Amino acid sequence: MSPTPPTPHRAPGTPGAPAARPAAADPAPKKTPPAGRAGATGATEATGPTGPASSAPRDLVGVGIGPFNLSLAALAHPLAALDTAFYDQQPAFRWHPGLLIDGASLQVPFLADLVTLADPASPWSFLAYLRTIDRLFPFYFAERFHIRRAEYDAYCRWVSENLPGLHFGHRVDAVHWDAERALFQVDLTRLDEHGFTESSERTYAKNVVLGLGTAPDVPEPLKPLVEARGVPVVHSCDYLQHRERLLAARHVTVIGSGQSGAEVFLDLLRNRPAGREGLHWLARTEAFAPMEYSKLGLEHFTPDYTRYFRALPEPVRDTLLPRQWQLHKAIDAGTIAAIHDELYQRTLHGGWPDAVLTPGVLVRTAGRVALGQVELHLEHLQQGTRSRLTTEAVVLATGYRQRPLDRLLAGIAPQIRRDTAGRPLVDEHHRLVLDPEIAATSRHIYVQNAERHTHGVGAPDLGLAAWRSAGILNDITGKEPYPLPERTAFTTFGLAGR
Repeated sequence: MSPTPPTPHRAPGTPGAPAARPAAADPAPKKTPPAGRAGATGATEATGPTGPASSAPRDLVGVGIGPFNLSLAALAHPLAALDTAFYDQQPAFRWHPGLLIDGASLQVPFLADLVTLADPASPWSFLAYLRTIDRLFPFYFAERFHIRRAEYDAYCRWVSENLPGLHFGHRVDAVHWDAERALFQVDLTRLDEHGFTESSERTYAKNVVLGLGTAPDVPEPLKPLVEARGVPVVHSCDYLQHRERLLAARHVTVIGSGQSGAEVFLDLLRNRPAGREGLHWLARTEAFAPMEYSKLGLEHFTPDYTRYFRALPEPVRDTLLPRQWQLHKAIDAGTIAAIHDELYQRTLHGGWPDAVLTPGVLVRTAGRVALGQVELHLEHLQQGTRSRLTTEAVVLATGYRQRPLDRLLAGIAPQIRRDTAGRPLVDEHHRLVLDPEIAATSRHIYVQNAERHTHGVGAPDLGLAAWRSAGILNDITGKEPYPLPERTAFTTFGLAGR
């Protein structure tokens, strides 16, 4: 197992501004997996008032093709009666290319691929991928339960390049409710290879699944610095694109206490000369804390816990979530050990490395100063003291936030039921709770990784992707193509009512 396994990040496919071209593809040969359904490429298209329009409604339209909707598409593939289409504005599948640091591994086992925990016999499993590219025996002898991030990315790209019914280069602009047809109207823009508009299209769907993914979260004081030119202030999601420039800077500050911050700090530390590291690592949390990775602790990422959490009152859920940060926002113990080992090695001949690691620090304000530098105004939350730090570059490992649904669903916003905080309600089947006139038609909008406030810390976890996808397909078909286990944890999270 690699000493630097990162936190699983979320699906990148979102309907927003055109993104950059994908990174170079893995050199593994492209081979088609065992034949299944010929492909749900959809009905024939006819010209409509806004451009090409599907002549028949689809059973399911997916918005975004990140790992979660890719999982749904892979599990939908053998269901021959189901007509599906998935759209993403990117020209090809991309999974956090800026964080594919050499040697970095997933924090979930390879069994948490797109399909295995729902269908171990699927031709779209990680093991099927290895067999297709003749790497099954090398993987067997490698004895890796946690695979490299780059390998997971290559696996997902293999699925995306061979699975029918995926439409890259299509931006979904809006989803409306057509009451006359009792269908969802999905308006799209086809993009060329440079991200420019090529044509407008429209299709209709009985069901829509939103896999919008997440967006980098930049603290308010640092937003002007990220948007301006000059001194590199970058989010960790773009780390590799700026790595050479960051390594050339005399002093770099990393902000963030999670796995990404630890990985970036370790990579910079390993590639800077002893005694002239010029590194600061700041975190708002009280410590550079290890991830909760005990066997029973991991049961918080089971369907059992998801059901328990969802049944809690809203105020209890809102209070509980921030207290569970070590389940998903802390640092793998192996990465912490690797950082300490690297720092220790640099003390063997006396002296201390020029690296400062300080938790419990808040960045109050920031600004550019002369000579191409950034000045950070800091406050220590426990001491109540304040100071300033001048640096030549900043990496923001400040996490991700859920992309809002409101823009895409503006046309049906009044029909979406919300909680007391104004967040969309999501039911046990991962469906938005809509007004009765829509719900009565048995047409639904499902969400993937937009339900942490209702379903808990497992919502963004790759390990629950196949289970959630299978549940969505079971609900859409009204059958049980994927039988799901009734019990998944040894822990009983609540008391049985009388």
